[in-house]
Amino acid sequence: MVSKKLDARALTPDESDNLLRILEQRWADLGQEHEGFAELAKELPWSLVEARLKSHPEKLWSLLQMEETGGEPCVTGWDQSSGAITFTDCSREAPAERRNLCYDEEAREGRKKNKPEGSAATMAESMGIQLLTEEQYQALQKLGGFDTKTSSWLQTPEPVRRLGGAIFGDRRYDRVFVYHNGADSYYGVRGFRGWIRI
Repeated sequence: MVSKKLDARALTPDESDNLLRILEQRWADLGQEHEGFAELAKELPWSLVEARLKSHPEKLWSLLQMEETGGEPCVTGWDQSSGAITFTDCSREAPAERRNLCYDEEAREGRKKNKPEGSAATMAESMGIQLLTEEQYQALQKLGGFDTKTSSWLQTPEPVRRLGGAIFGDRRYDRVFVYHNGADSYYGVRGFRGWIRI
């Protein structure tokens, strides 16, 4: 679940150091496992990533939430002009602690019975991150194979949401699919992936 430090979003030095070690190791591991991450790593050395993180310590809290809920955040983008770095949940399957959620709070409240404990949009907001768009999800899938057994809610276009629906994505048969569902639906194999720009 999301860290109990909701009112104190500053990490201790030990927490920060530990998180940075985890992120650095994941960056190295994914660079060895997936060509897409390796290409990005050639352009962006870890020293620049670490410097960016240390200059924005307030973002570490959100990265810790991503980590603690099973998201395994990693660098997925770099804007060379501004220096901004994007971290995205890169767990092989949808983050384990973010499943069984309907799309948003309106959908959750609209259920007459068997309401889930929460919603993807509300949880993402509480963590200080955003749900992936369909375009971001497709880009992530080019870096490696994700959601081969699970699925992830995606940021849904307003016209679709207004009609009661929401979209989600997964990877099956080595192909990425984007589907629709009622926004109030929830499943044990559906979660959500988030991203944060630092």
